[in-house]
Amino acid sequence: MTITHSSARLDVAPTSGYIGAEISGVDLSGQLDAATVAEIRSALLTYKVIFFRDQQIGHAEQIAFARLFGKVTAAHPHEENPPEGFPEILPIDSRRYEAQLGRKRTSYDSSWHTDVTALVNPPSASILRAHILPPYGGDTAFANLVVAYENLPKGLQDFADTLDARHAFSARAAAGSQRDRKIRQTALVAWHPVVRVHPETGERALFVSPGFTAGPRELRGYTPSQSDAILRLLWAEATRTEYTTRFRWAPGSVAFWDNRATAHLAVPDAGHLGHDRVLYRVTLEGTAPEGVDGRTSELVSGEPFYGS
Repeated sequence: MTITHSSARLDVAPTSGYIGAEISGVDLSGQLDAATVAEIRSALLTYKVIFFRDQQIGHAEQIAFARLFGKVTAAHPHEENPPEGFPEILPIDSRRYEAQLGRKRTSYDSSWHTDVTALVNPPSASILRAHILPPYGGDTAFANLVVAYENLPKGLQDFADTLDARHAFSARAAAGSQRDRKIRQTALVAWHPVVRVHPETGERALFVSPGFTAGPRELRGYTPSQSDAILRLLWAEATRTEYTTRFRWAPGSVAFWDNRATAHLAVPDAGHLGHDRVLYRVTLEGTAPEGVDGRTSELVSGEPFYGS
């Protein structure tokens, strides 16, 4: 598909059958007009995650680009050391994980997840920029949660529509460390509908991911063992290979995903190589998810996370 408008020519090339597209013909460091922004937003809603190559941007340009699509939040509810002068930037930095956890990691969370769903209003979207990369490995995979729901048998759709899952942020930090204490003191916990209605497209998406609904595994009204079995079934459906795309990072790469319709996985294949991997993320303010029957998410612990 080729998109043409008055100020630029955007080439949109799908990366797989169900999710993802690479966009070329736009410089994210420049001033983008309303038509360009509208076309990028349309591609994001259609393909769920979009990729840009060979972008020469830094923290300021990344934040400015994000602001074209919504309110930018602080880096993370538990982030203590964003880059100086850029509180909106979250470093995804293997060097930090090594210091915190005592070992190299590709990413802080190497399980399938949707960003910060322990919040009552998880981010609507995330934008991730490459900075330091291993010579190979360290890819990111993305899954289309809308297609995962749409391809469920009707009976399973109807059942999933009724469920609520508990999402919680686990420490993943060295026991007794400052980060561990902070996460435990400001625990983030929320109940979300297992199927959420996208506020812009009206599409229904599975809204479960092992990263935040893994422990304790809990569905409202079900025992832990029943919850575990149901969630494992839904996770398996959400991350079927045919619903995914895999992005190989390169210098200047940027990924922009709809956090309301996707899950992603930092493939944990590079940490053992001893190479560093550093990327920078910004997130856009989201709204409380809404279920098929109109019920909304419920705050258990923590505070909503707003941007500016």
